[in-house]
Amino acid sequence: MPSTFRAPAGPATVFSADQKIRLGRLDALRSSHSVFLGRYGRGGVSVPPSASSSSSSPIQAVSTPAKAETTTKRSKVEIIKEKSNFIRYPLNEELLTEAPNVNESAVQLIKFHGSYQQYNREERGGRSYSFMLRTKNPSGKVPNQLYLTMDDLADEFGIGTLRLTTRQTFQLHGVLKQNLKTVMSSIIRNMGSTLGACGDLNRNVLAPAAPYVKKDYLFAQETADNIAALLSPQSGFYYDMWVDGEQFMTAEPPEVVKARNDNSHGTNFVDSPEPIYGTQFLPRKFKVAVTVPTDNSVDLLTNDIGVVVVSDENGEPQGFNIYVGGGMGRTHRMESTFARLAEPIGYVPKEDILYAVKAIVVTQREHGRRDDRKYSRMKYLISSWGIEKFRDVVEQYYGKKFEPSRELPEWEFKSYLGWHEQGDGAWFCGLHVDSGRVGGIMKKTLREVIEKYKIDVRITPNQNIVLCDIKTEWKRPITTVLAQAGLLQPEFVDPLNQTAMACPAFPLCPLAITEAERGIPSILKRVRAMFEKVGLDYDESVVIRVTGCPNGCARPYMAELGLVGDGPNSYQVWLGGTPNLTQIARSFMDKVKVHDLEKVFEPLFYHWKLERQNKESFGEYTTRMGFEKLKELIDSYKGVSQ
Repeated sequence: MPSTFRAPAGPATVFSADQKIRLGRLDALRSSHSVFLGRYGRGGVSVPPSASSSSSSPIQAVSTPAKAETTTKRSKVEIIKEKSNFIRYPLNEELLTEAPNVNESAVQLIKFHGSYQQYNREERGGRSYSFMLRTKNPSGKVPNQLYLTMDDLADEFGIGTLRLTTRQTFQLHGVLKQNLKTVMSSIIRNMGSTLGACGDLNRNVLAPAAPYVKKDYLFAQETADNIAALLSPQSGFYYDMWVDGEQFMTAEPPEVVKARNDNSHGTNFVDSPEPIYGTQFLPRKFKVAVTVPTDNSVDLLTNDIGVVVVSDENGEPQGFNIYVGGGMGRTHRMESTFARLAEPIGYVPKEDILYAVKAIVVTQREHGRRDDRKYSRMKYLISSWGIEKFRDVVEQYYGKKFEPSRELPEWEFKSYLGWHEQGDGAWFCGLHVDSGRVGGIMKKTLREVIEKYKIDVRITPNQNIVLCDIKTEWKRPITTVLAQAGLLQPEFVDPLNQTAMACPAFPLCPLAITEAERGIPSILKRVRAMFEKVGLDYDESVVIRVTGCPNGCARPYMAELGLVGDGPNSYQVWLGGTPNLTQIARSFMDKVKVHDLEKVFEPLFYHWKLERQNKESFGEYTTRMGFEKLKELIDSYKGVSQ
């Protein structure tokens, strides 16, 4: 059966040519000496000359942006980047001051180094500043040495916990400014990195965390590693800042170096220390995921670029289907901002994947908005242009036409919890971690097991952890000691918890409007109680995701039931996602107080149980019924019939 990605029920978001969201090329990315000879299309957007153009002038990117040639507006962050000497100044000076924090320009720059400045919002009488560090782990891979280092750093310099993120990385909270260099250098010297984990560039590249010894899984993970290397900054600012310029980089595959240096289609900044990014990097964050057919553990369609391995009948990888334009972030009460699913752009042979990805990134670099950061993600460029125009422009930088996408089977969400054979005689064990927070006895026990058996681990996009390369004779003792610490096999974990996610929110996230991580345990218990009340079985579940603000870090807009903070102790309720994460949810109800959740949820669960069609999920049921009918059911609900 062909794989299908469904748009949300209701009208699609369409922008007319005169709306403010119209995208234009940032003039500041071109110098007055550039030989770019683009033609101007609708709305003043410059487009590279087509293959049939009579112009023979090459497209050339330039390393140093000139001042704006017109009245093109640029955001404050764009100016900070331009003046920073490739993400160095004034961060390098601010780190040397006695103050516990850094100034606003340095706050923006330290993101590129993998850190956010935070303070405890619940403390009164002044701000206690600290920094959150985020690692970069393509495919979620964490070597044994790095895990033990992160565990130590959390105790010595953090708040005593590690957090597993929805992008397969660690977050380390509570690091004081005076300890930043010690912590950063320790990570670097122990097989880790935080470079590009935040900021306006490519973030961590996702891939299935399962360490299967299968051709397609291994190829997907290798591709994720190569894309991460291709799009990693090259100008050395990270190592200059944290290890005094000493380089800790492994040898890159020659195909990565070749693809990065290739400028045959005008993709690169000539003679720049950042050949792909230049001084301005990208307009906003950029996210990539790689996977294999059927495995949607990576939430493929929420990424700027989604890449799927396509193999022949013998299981040999041949190429990739590529999807573009996904993204979760939005702003409350601004309908011009929205969550969006990625859509197919086409297929490329395997040897072309780095060139195709680079072409997509360059298209966003050159044409994404840099005046208003609310509209700077690539999803807005594609929504404004349409996929056909976007494909045409990408093909100019790619130098080839995309082939038609290959047909794929249906997607499934795969958690990889429990014990699984890797395919090489060893086993892996997936462990559920509520909201990805590793602390207390769980942290101590994980440390003991990982250290004793010298295990490498992987972090999943669902905030869980996978222990790899376990010998058969180790299974029983490991299972026993983990269970004693509350790390249970999946049959002993509530199905609601297994698929639930939440962002950190309070007390440290500066964007949080209400609770998420601290609130979700109670919410899940209440949902379980409602299930029991209306007669739903224990093994039935709903994908629930909670975020403290509309930025969507826990991807709530893909959930069957998403809760998005919209006020103190208040949530916007989203309905209509699916268990396999292929349909986007829609906003159902605003300003639902946390103590009123039963009034909304219980009638919906009750009628889902009574009226669902064969194996119809909760998200599918809410979409089929329609929101007007669902609100009628809530208003008329009299309780469970005896």
